[in-house]
Amino acid sequence: MAAKKFLAFDLGAESGRAVLGTLDDGKLTLDVKHRFANPTGRLGGHLHWNLLSQWEELKTGLRNVAGTKLDGIGVDTWGVDFALLAEDGSVLGNPFHYRDTRTDGAMERAFAKVPREKIFEATGVQFMQINSLYQLMATSRFQLSAGKTLLFVPDLFNYLFTGVARSEFSIVSTSQMYDPRKKRWATDLLETLGLPTHFLAEIVPSGTILGPLLKEVATECAMQETPPVIAPACHDTASAVAAVPAEGDDWCYISSGTWSLMGVELDEPVINEKTLRYNYTNEGGVGGSTRFLKNIMGLWLVQECRRHWVKEGYDHSYTELTEMASRARGHLALLDLNYPPLAFPGEMPKKIERYCRETHQTVPQSRGEIVRVCLDGLALSYRRTLEGLEDVLGRKIGTIHVVGGGVQNQLLAQMTADACNRPVVAGPVEATAIGNILVQAIATGDVKSLADARQIVRQSFEMKRYEPRESATWDRAFARHLDIVARHEEQSPQPKRDC
Repeated sequence: MAAKKFLAFDLGAESGRAVLGTLDDGKLTLDVKHRFANPTGRLGGHLHWNLLSQWEELKTGLRNVAGTKLDGIGVDTWGVDFALLAEDGSVLGNPFHYRDTRTDGAMERAFAKVPREKIFEATGVQFMQINSLYQLMATSRFQLSAGKTLLFVPDLFNYLFTGVARSEFSIVSTSQMYDPRKKRWATDLLETLGLPTHFLAEIVPSGTILGPLLKEVATECAMQETPPVIAPACHDTASAVAAVPAEGDDWCYISSGTWSLMGVELDEPVINEKTLRYNYTNEGGVGGSTRFLKNIMGLWLVQECRRHWVKEGYDHSYTELTEMASRARGHLALLDLNYPPLAFPGEMPKKIERYCRETHQTVPQSRGEIVRVCLDGLALSYRRTLEGLEDVLGRKIGTIHVVGGGVQNQLLAQMTADACNRPVVAGPVEATAIGNILVQAIATGDVKSLADARQIVRQSFEMKRYEPRESATWDRAFARHLDIVARHEEQSPQPKRDC
């Protein structure tokens, strides 16, 4: 059988890439054809994604493979953000960025109409201010009335590629507007909240072939053919989970990047009082599976610190920052990643220092110490999430698989093994692009199943195993962390932008 070639567009919150995957004789190789920063900007005091710039970057990715016969093209992105199309098919403005503050107070307005418990019962999704439901509540009445079709960001790019307006299952499931039990839009909830439902698109499964690339796009990008555009798992985490090189069911995953998403793969959603209390979420995966997980503030903290220091003239690479952190004292201060100011961009080192002062902890002084505090807080958050997963599931999890860009941070991988007292299997780094490509290959019949796809991952990419080494030290730090968090919440109760 001739080698098959698929192009994956993988856009994360910080950057994007176009990755050409070649599937040949049971092995997958990757060739990154284009990398770019994911552009954002402020307009009228609000934070938006720069759609035109993003679209030009995607077309550049196509131009860079113009001489290649493609068997498929797939797009995955972050979740929750969306755009509205007018009746003539035009886009009504740049999509808002999920970190824009227009959603301040939207959750409270929703709870005034529908109790929190009923929203969770209808959707099974973790409460976060960034969710599409609260973004929709914050959308102007003009746009709501003018909008004829709502498309999440990857669905929007698929539409620009094909002219086909559909909503893919995994990306829809991040919105808190989908009923995972009834397997349809939660229209009753939306109508009770006074939100329109006429613009909700048809939901299609992961791995749906949407149609050929539009001829005008192919011509503009110097492509000789119009390959099929396939909706993979359009939510980047769903694609990453598809590439977890695990076997059996005694494992959980961490998709590590700007966000860390930690959870397990289940056949059905878990919607009950305990899940609500832990604020865990039920999102969609390949084959109609449930990604039962927790959204955790990931390497965003380090990324924001780096951006701050670059402005001050200290242009450290992430590798340099990790090396500085490795030399700093561990557990100097224990950070609560749910501290609300951390969710917003700007002045991140000062926000971390402020939290340490508020909780009467040692304030980190150096850049290495600040990064170490971020990584310590992240590892402790993983420990807390793991214990909650085991409590909900009623079983012990044996191995933690870490995939995504965060795999490159070997210090964090070892800290995760130590904090959780579990072996960590790290890799592959490009899990999201890999999952995107392999779901395309399942759609075209070139890979038989998700199990076969994961076998291809194991055959094609190296993984590194980390064994726990200092668990007793982390046990003590975890107990202190829980105490600090409880006392701080008691002293300064405030609405939480849970991450």
